[in-house]
Amino acid sequence: MEIMWVKICGICDRTTADQVADLRPDAIGLNFYAQTPRCIDPRTAAQIVDSLPESIEAVGLFVNHSLDEVIDRTEQCSITTVQLHGDESPAFLAELKSRCPELKLLRALRVGDEGCGAVADYLAECRRLGVCLAGCLIDARVAGSYGGTGHTAPWDLLVDQYDSARWPRLIVAGGLTPDNVADAIRVTAPYGVDVASGVESAKAVKDLELVKRFIAAARLASSAAKRTPSDG
Repeated sequence: MEIMWVKICGICDRTTADQVADLRPDAIGLNFYAQTPRCIDPRTAAQIVDSLPESIEAVGLFVNHSLDEVIDRTEQCSITTVQLHGDESPAFLAELKSRCPELKLLRALRVGDEGCGAVADYLAECRRLGVCLAGCLIDARVAGSYGGTGHTAPWDLLVDQYDSARWPRLIVAGGLTPDNVADAIRVTAPYGVDVASGVESAKAVKDLELVKRFIAAARLASSAAKRTPSDG
């Protein structure tokens, strides 16, 4: 297993961004979805992107924005990685990639007890359209929500059903905290982990001690997994 890719999502202001960057995650998420308290304005987002060290990736999170809105926002804020977290179709991704081939695309998909059947169909259509995803973020399915609920995804189902050999790199999200991220990594063996509410002291307020603990736990868990011989 590679060293774990860790993303801290829902950064709302420059001060928090600077403080989180000092803790050295691999990426921070800037949420442009207006219907969340973690929504960030474009001017602040641009300032944050400009201030980040090169080692930390800024990921723009979009939920059912129009194609032009996504493109305008990424250009305005100098964002090169986009996370689509709404109902965007594979055709939408194909058009976005056609117009902006330099963008890295992460697709967030929600999974519940029904399993990964819909994920398989969606990713098959992406392959048919020639869309290459940099990663697939699996979040918990919660009715009426596009994420940030604090509910965990069904890890056991991911182990059985996520086709890591053919599908994009797995990023686990949903209900992760400093206390359970090691278990999530041990069970699912993902490429990366993504957290928002699990490192907050209040809605949209990042707790730096929790962020620090989360990053350390994720990195330690991935190092331990790397040292453990496989059964095969």
